[in-house]
Amino acid sequence: MTSAKHRDDERERTERDVELEERALDGADDEPQAPRDTWGTIRRLWSESRGQQWRFAIVIVCVVLYTVFSVAAPAFSADVIDTLWTEIQASFAQGRDFVVTWDRGGRQIAVYLGVWTIAFVVYSIQTFTMAGFAERLNLMLRNRIARKLNRLPLSFYDSRKPGEVVSRATNDLDKMSEVLQTGLLRLLMAIGSVIGAVTMMFVYSPMLACVFLVFSALSIVLTRLAARRTLLLAAERQKWVGHLTAAVEEAYSGRVIIRAFNREGASSADMRALTQKLADASRRADFLTNAAAPAIRFVGRVSQVVIAVLGCGMLVAGRLTLGTFQAFFQYIMQASEPLTQMSMTVNTLQSALASVERVFDILDEQEVEPDPTPELAAHVEQPVCGRVAFEHVRFGYDPERPLMRDVSFSVEPGQKIAIVGATGAGKTTLINLLMRFYEVDGGRITLDGVDTHAMTREELRQNFGMVLQDAWLFDGTIEENIAYGKPGATHEEVVAAARMAHVDFFVRTMPRGYETRVANDAENISQGQRQLLTIARAILADPKILILDEATSSVDTRTEHAIVHAMEALMHGRTSFVIAHRLSTIVDADLILVMEHGTIIEQGTHAELLAADGAYAALYNSQFM
Repeated sequence: MTSAKHRDDERERTERDVELEERALDGADDEPQAPRDTWGTIRRLWSESRGQQWRFAIVIVCVVLYTVFSVAAPAFSADVIDTLWTEIQASFAQGRDFVVTWDRGGRQIAVYLGVWTIAFVVYSIQTFTMAGFAERLNLMLRNRIARKLNRLPLSFYDSRKPGEVVSRATNDLDKMSEVLQTGLLRLLMAIGSVIGAVTMMFVYSPMLACVFLVFSALSIVLTRLAARRTLLLAAERQKWVGHLTAAVEEAYSGRVIIRAFNREGASSADMRALTQKLADASRRADFLTNAAAPAIRFVGRVSQVVIAVLGCGMLVAGRLTLGTFQAFFQYIMQASEPLTQMSMTVNTLQSALASVERVFDILDEQEVEPDPTPELAAHVEQPVCGRVAFEHVRFGYDPERPLMRDVSFSVEPGQKIAIVGATGAGKTTLINLLMRFYEVDGGRITLDGVDTHAMTREELRQNFGMVLQDAWLFDGTIEENIAYGKPGATHEEVVAAARMAHVDFFVRTMPRGYETRVANDAENISQGQRQLLTIARAILADPKILILDEATSSVDTRTEHAIVHAMEALMHGRTSFVIAHRLSTIVDADLILVMEHGTIIEQGTHAELLAADGAYAALYNSQFM
């Protein structure tokens, strides 16, 4: 029993992990499929479409015209058939051949063709106009989202998965555009067709119209039940698709670990189990999807049989003409299919409105505080000296739980500042505040005596160069990645920076040298080599102030020593901030800041801190003694 319970717990934990990965991959797949405020969302979407609303007005006019002509067409066909039938009977009674002339049916046939021609033209106009309205609205919202994402603070991205943000900016807007072009237009046409067709049925025969409505009500009930169940089964299938996708991605990324621990069999078994779950869910969803439509149409065919029997009796009794009889069946076809589709269309529209709400949620997010205008912004005298000061800085990711309460220190130009402390002590947060990735809650940070908050972010950041522990490469050539921080750099400058970072040798061993294409997730270069390239990128940028966040954490000891010498040459005469866990790399720092829980608990030189026999001395001795 204990073993079974343990397996169940393990299975639950595995499923929770897969669900988290699925959310990260699929973004908004698990978001609610019903809007929170249907009419409010519709009103705002209409407001967002200003400048394009005239297109939608044209669509409405075209839908009305199309409904009028498509509903009028069967009535004209009844006139055509009755006229031709009368002429055929007269010709047969007079013993002459029947010939269609302009007065004997030709005019009616021409009018009938003209009605359908106009309906086709109006239908084409409304389709193209609706597509233009939807795509232009999609483009407008995409542009707004793009501008919004550039103005959102880092805290927005810290609290959301990348897949979620990407999905809202792409998939949700694509769904909205598709539904507007197809679902909404189909719904408008269905409403017009049903109203017009049922009205004409009552004009021709109220009794047969009532029979049609009874069977239509039954079809609508079946459609709604099938639609509700189909959505549930489709959601279940999508859930297992996400589980399987996440498992495949995990197995592919961790294939080396799987082989190293001989877990191929277990991994295959997990894949088979997930695949079987997906197959079972797909079988249920596909069965209902393929069985519901024939069942609903069967009810419609039964209604047509009943109406045909009753109509034949009325035709024999002379209460209906032949043309009216066939026109009535045209109206049945015009009304029955839209009725069965309307429930599905409404569900689709609700899902699209939920997607639109998620887009609006991003547009309503609080933006970063705007930069001062160039006229009002403070400016640092050029060239920048590199004097940095934190003056009673307060900050917290959550305003209710401050991380830094009173941080103060000053850095003179050209000094090397080391920041040490345990994971989560606030080292990277300090750098984020310096770069204005986050805004301080109190106090101020100055560069050469100028408050950084009064400067534009662009002017501030152009004085910094960063090498992060997480080495990131863009899709492109090695030369493009090194020159990323200095657009327009010559090949010779790139090579010189690569040599200083001790990266030139391995680049020349690549198949195409500096023209070799790399990407952050590619495996043609190692993590250490990626970090060397980012160091070369910082060297080429030649910044006034350097920030090194564990810049040598992924290289071997020999390469680390070489890089340290190169970085020492680069840091000469420049202010530099070094976040380090290997204390051997910062013993020559002009100032060492020891952080704990967001607060600087010690500061001084290496010798001063060792003599104080405090937290730094304990940390240093734990590494070297």
